[in-house]
Amino acid sequence: MTEGRIAHAGARAKVTTAEAAAALIGSGDTVGMSGFTGSGYPKAVPTALAARIEAERAAGNPFRVRVWTGASTGPELDGALARAHGIEFRLPYNSDPIARARINAGEMEYFDMHLSQVAPMAWQGFLGKLDVAVIEVSGIDADGLLIPSASIGNNKTWIDLADKVILEVNGWQSAALDGMHDIYYGTALPPHRVPIPITMASDRIGETRFRCDPEKIVAIVETEAPDRGSAFSAPDATSVRIAGHLLEFLGHEVAKGRLPASLLPLQSGVGNIANAVLMGLIEGPFEGLTAYTEVLQDGMLDLIDSGKLTFASATALSLSPAAASRFNAELRRYRDRILLRPQEISNHPEVVRRLGCVAMNGMIEADIHGNVNSTHVMGSRIQNGIGGSGDFARNGFLSIFLSPSTAKGGAISAIVPHVSHTDHINQDVQVIVTEQGLADLRGLSPKQRAQVVIANCAHPDYRPMLEDYRARALRGSYGQQTPMLLSEALSWHERFVATGTMRP
Repeated sequence: MTEGRIAHAGARAKVTTAEAAAALIGSGDTVGMSGFTGSGYPKAVPTALAARIEAERAAGNPFRVRVWTGASTGPELDGALARAHGIEFRLPYNSDPIARARINAGEMEYFDMHLSQVAPMAWQGFLGKLDVAVIEVSGIDADGLLIPSASIGNNKTWIDLADKVILEVNGWQSAALDGMHDIYYGTALPPHRVPIPITMASDRIGETRFRCDPEKIVAIVETEAPDRGSAFSAPDATSVRIAGHLLEFLGHEVAKGRLPASLLPLQSGVGNIANAVLMGLIEGPFEGLTAYTEVLQDGMLDLIDSGKLTFASATALSLSPAAASRFNAELRRYRDRILLRPQEISNHPEVVRRLGCVAMNGMIEADIHGNVNSTHVMGSRIQNGIGGSGDFARNGFLSIFLSPSTAKGGAISAIVPHVSHTDHINQDVQVIVTEQGLADLRGLSPKQRAQVVIANCAHPDYRPMLEDYRARALRGSYGQQTPMLLSEALSWHERFVATGTMRP
């Protein structure tokens, strides 16, 4: 593979094994890894590093590193290092179950943060020094420029800031990815910041490849390893009903003249509900759709194939294995419809506000006044992280949150008197959708919101309990702007922790 994917002679001289590359990472180092939602992450070096950490631990030598990424990665990275007890600190988003268990057991420090803020905070120095970058690319050209892989994430920032750069050149990634990227080098910190020149989702403003000082590249490892994207199941009845309510609402907004017939650029979180919404758009009346989002998942690929979605801007692919195979096989057909950008651009509040994105994200729970918890189960156990939902929710034209009305076979209500953890305050939440219905909260006071959320979104098993709580809060709250019974606000969560159900 060397001559085919590594065209630069100096780079070819640095090709080595994953084990030799991992040996260049020291205990206590901060390592910036590529990867975003299971795509474009290094596979060989983190696995070799995990084996080295396990050997050092067995010899009585503690060995841990600090890990920064774009978002979630894959089992060869987060899973392997977490299993080896090798991660001291992690940011900004994680979905690996082993790492999640370490975090919730207090064995790994975790900083959950808005994805748009990671690169600026790294440049500002708030996160500390970056020692090593381990970046997957799909090739190196004759001039030494790096051809990006299936995700961009924070790779540009890691390459620029790290003292040492280790590259994985992955021949599994399609060579046709070359040219599908838009790497913008115009960001700057205040007071030197200038406007980002994006006025349409399809605007190109940067370069197709990463720049990297050749002297910083200390090792190159060749791989042929597939990304480990999650398979999406066919939408179940609950997801279809949620999607139906949302699509009806979007049609209503078009009829009222608040949205154009082609809607506005779509942003969609990852998961089966989001995929159901995207699949529903295939059958819907909307034409000429665009997307300005974080990830391109199966539903958006299907939308492109249907002709409904004309262009999608993202920072990463998040495809099931079947969709990834289709994408790679037919990539030349998608080249003019898809653009991958750094996540500080894909999620930038300035651009999201300018384009007027329709933000559609999942949630764990919402309370009757419209506050949303998208990260913590029962207030203290992290599930994944806030990701980019806050970037889009606060700045989008529409801020929509989606969830089934119950979880754990009905033992948990997604609509509660008060959320156990707040990620999105009620001022940033405009629409809540469950399979029961849709609550349009725009322009409503907290008391009015409570009525609409309970009536439209709560499961019938929990609706009487919520009505009872609301009525008593109206009589006994300390104040009447946002009626709340302090002694009962989290009692449903306490009951679940104690008994395994929120039902009395």
